[in-house]
Amino acid sequence: MGNAVYRFFGHLHTINKHKRMVMKHCFRLGLYRRGLLHDLSKYSPSEFFVGVRYFRGDISPNNVQRQSEGVATAWLHHKGRNKHHYEYWIDYKQDAECELTGMKMPLAYVLEMFCDRVAASKVYNKEKYTQRDPLAYYKRGEGKQLMHAETAALLEKLLVMLAEEGEEKTFSYIRTELLGKKK
Repeated sequence: MGNAVYRFFGHLHTINKHKRMVMKHCFRLGLYRRGLLHDLSKYSPSEFFVGVRYFRGDISPNNVQRQSEGVATAWLHHKGRNKHHYEYWIDYKQDAECELTGMKMPLAYVLEMFCDRVAASKVYNKEKYTQRDPLAYYKRGEGKQLMHAETAALLEKLLVMLAEEGEEKTFSYIRTELLGKKK
């Protein structure tokens, strides 16, 4: 019983911490709605209880379930309900009957995706986090070839900027150059 209680509260703590961190980052950009609505589906039974079952604390429960069962059911649910994941935007090409391709994501969702990746790296890497971690995670990612080229270019540009120039400069650039907000 103790292990189940640990996993329940550990998973709840992890998603709460992640959600608060994404919210903080989105708020820094003036994306209040995106910050408030971020990852609400993680509290749904089909995502939450799978997360509890596969909770370890140092890796996404989705990856653990995928390694164990060959599929991550909570992830399939999650990506279909959260527009800040590029996988949400995968569709068939208009001129090809069976070929999948990424659609261009609206700017607000790309920025939420950036905030999500930064927060996830901070939560899972804990005190070992460096500003290079989100870029390293992105570069290791499989399937990103399905991301729309412009979406991928913008995300990578922001992750490289974060890695090389730091969080303050990157968030300032997003606010002023991409969102047109005054300093």
